[in-house]
Amino acid sequence: MQVTSVRVGRAGGIAPAPHLILFACMFVGQAALIALSPVLAEVARDFDVSTATAGQLRAVSGLVAGATAAGMGLIATRLGIRDLLILGLWLLIGGSLLSAAAPSFAVLAAAQVPVGAGLGIVLSAALAGAAEWVPDERRSGALSWTLVGPPAAWVVGLPVIGLVGQVSWRLGWIAVPFAAGVVALAAVATRCPDEPVQRTRGALAGNPRLRLWGLGELLAFSAWSGTVVYVGALLVESYDISVATAGLVLGASAAAHLPGTFLARRIASPSPLRLLVALALALAAAVAVFGAWRPALGASAMLFTLLAFLAGARTFAGSATGLAVAPGDKLLAMRVRAAALQFGYLVGSVVGGIALSAQGYGAMGFTFAFLFAAAALVQTAIGRDRAG
Repeated sequence: MQVTSVRVGRAGGIAPAPHLILFACMFVGQAALIALSPVLAEVARDFDVSTATAGQLRAVSGLVAGATAAGMGLIATRLGIRDLLILGLWLLIGGSLLSAAAPSFAVLAAAQVPVGAGLGIVLSAALAGAAEWVPDERRSGALSWTLVGPPAAWVVGLPVIGLVGQVSWRLGWIAVPFAAGVVALAAVATRCPDEPVQRTRGALAGNPRLRLWGLGELLAFSAWSGTVVYVGALLVESYDISVATAGLVLGASAAAHLPGTFLARRIASPSPLRLLVALALALAAAVAVFGAWRPALGASAMLFTLLAFLAGARTFAGSATGLAVAPGDKLLAMRVRAAALQFGYLVGSVVGGIALSAQGYGAMGFTFAFLFAAAALVQTAIGRDRAG
């Protein structure tokens, strides 16, 4: 089935198709997440702080993003999805400009607050838009294109940020999240306003299946996010390669996230939950091998490519399951997902770091495998709860 790329927008004008608008929004959110990754050491040197201290900037945006996604219910009753996206994009654009101009480390840390708030809003509203802006028969296609935004930002954004970062790390904020944010904002503004999102019977407290799904997403995102946080260090320390080489390997491997997403779109229906559980178990096995078995750079690169492929498929299956278990409140489900993703970065970083410090990369891999397996176990209970 072919999806057209334009629609009639405000005042009869031409607007991009919904899946392209949502793709652009998710691209911006991920671009803001990775803006510091290739240049963290340069940021630390510029402000005369340790690399570990500079790394806490991601913790600031993660905490704010998770808290925003979890607590944006009041805003959602006043604004429709389009206006939520506009608000989130303005926060990301403003936070990117402030980050690029920050005269001190304290100001750079403060700039991560609007970045995190914008991220929490955009991630939640964009995925809800994939369900609300298109007919049911086209939801799967819109969701898959929306979920391609983050890995596309990784594949395209990391090399661009690294390239301009040779001049100044500040340019990375302008070249990718700011520039992409302006484009996405213009695209979103072409749509007519939506009705405000209303609180419905899908409230978290009254939906045990949604709670189980959310817990499973937190566990799985903790495992995957922790893997992403430490994969660069694993390659550099295991094979004595340069950071630049590691970045090229990771960028190439991350591209496998895209075909994983589209394959899951084809096979997830009619039971995305079954696919979700199977993928979590496959990821558990693969990440255990990835941490413990490191014979050569090529082998580790192939394993990480497999992990990225499986993670792309699991991300689609997880989002489809979330929309299915909360049909009365799709925005609530995507708020839960966004919060799980951001808090997952914190959990994965902490537990992965503890395992790495105690027993090395092998123990780290088995720790993440346990989290993936626990996610599968928890989300298996969603089906039993429905049966009961």
